[in-house]
Amino acid sequence: MILLGRLGAVFRSSRRLYSSNGDHDLANTIAEFNKEMESVFGDLPPSGISGSSHNSFTVEKSAITPQECENAVSLTHVGRAGEAQMVDVSPKESTKRIAIASCNVILGKKVFDLVLANQMAKGDVLSVAKIAGISGAKHTSTLIPLCHNITLSHVRVDLHLNPKNYSVDIEGEAASTGKTGVEMEAMTAVTIAGLTVYDMCKAASKDIQITNVRLESKTGGKSGQWSREE
Repeated sequence: MILLGRLGAVFRSSRRLYSSNGDHDLANTIAEFNKEMESVFGDLPPSGISGSSHNSFTVEKSAITPQECENAVSLTHVGRAGEAQMVDVSPKESTKRIAIASCNVILGKKVFDLVLANQMAKGDVLSVAKIAGISGAKHTSTLIPLCHNITLSHVRVDLHLNPKNYSVDIEGEAASTGKTGVEMEAMTAVTIAGLTVYDMCKAASKDIQITNVRLESKTGGKSGQWSREE
């Protein structure tokens, strides 16, 4: 009952907020109101009600400094207004860059046996997919809109039949000396190779799966060396 009585007094006094004629009176009224609230509930939280000479209530803003914003990880292909942008790499130093990627194409036993025996109607699956992967790496900037058009010094695509799960293991490597990495070129190489395997074999089965397209390692550039941890 005592608490309810004190709350009633608080809310009665708060009515004066709307009857004040001047900024000075309103500020005094808000201060008195805060004191009443403190007497009932204790200290106000940091984001509590505070007086303002502009006839408004204020809430504390997030305490993030400009320096912390600059140091935060950001998406380089997104501009300040959220629009897509191509990264300007001109300030970067040219370094030797290498990236290795991989993927797996699950064929199933029937298709696996046909590929192993080189009896697919379209011809040698692994050889065609190898050439397709190399070509894909060289056309990465055409396929991926915000990738830079770079000069590749080396592209390698290897395909191996894996009898353990009736699949094709694909590994691709791209190399270049320049101002931007070749991770996308390596991943495009294995992806296009995997899609070519599917195209070569789809007449025998529609159940083929292209899985686990991923970067395995990269070297060069500001971030240096990176490799996937299993």
